Amino acid sequence: MTAQTAPAMATQPVKIPATGRQAGSEKSIEKFDQIYDSIAKRAFEIFNDKGGWLGNELSDWLQAESEILHPVHLEIVETEEALNVRAEVPGFAARELSIQVEGNRLTIAGKHESREETAKGRTIYSERCAKEILRSVDLPMAVDPARVNAQLMNGILSIELPKAQNAKTVPVESSATN
Repeated sequence: MTAQTAPAMATQPVKIPATGRQAGSEKSIEKFDQIYDSIAKRAFEIFNDKGGWLGNELSDWLQAESEILHPVHLEIVETEEALNVRAEVPGFAARELSIQVEGNRLTIAGKHESREETAKGRTIYSERCAKEILRSVDLPMAVDPARVNAQLMNGILSIELPKAQNAKTVPVESSATN
């Protein structure tokens, strides 16, 4: 069921599990590599479609990137206890999103699965939105991955990242020896 067919469900917050890993970001690196390869392939197709003329490599790359990845706009707010992240992920369901916290890095990934509908008639104009997101940000401080809480409501992903407990400070007293 989509937000278009069930607007009442869109107002209910949906919890999203977050995974935390202290070491080994092999899946993240593999995901970035796959997306990089997809963008490079599409950029080369755009380059060839334009006749293979040099000088527009950056614009070809940016066009390919915008076709493959949906931009994720973020807002990060620090409170005494946590970092609160709000990410715009319109059109994505909770089951299509994954959140990963590794050290001081937050990664939000998602892949939108849509069905193609065939319509009778001739298509005059059609726009499509990218079906995949991947956003990774370095956080300004260590967070506790075991206590991460995420909710999706009305296309806004809210993530609470509780700050990691700092090492206990022990006061040092000076003693005068006479």
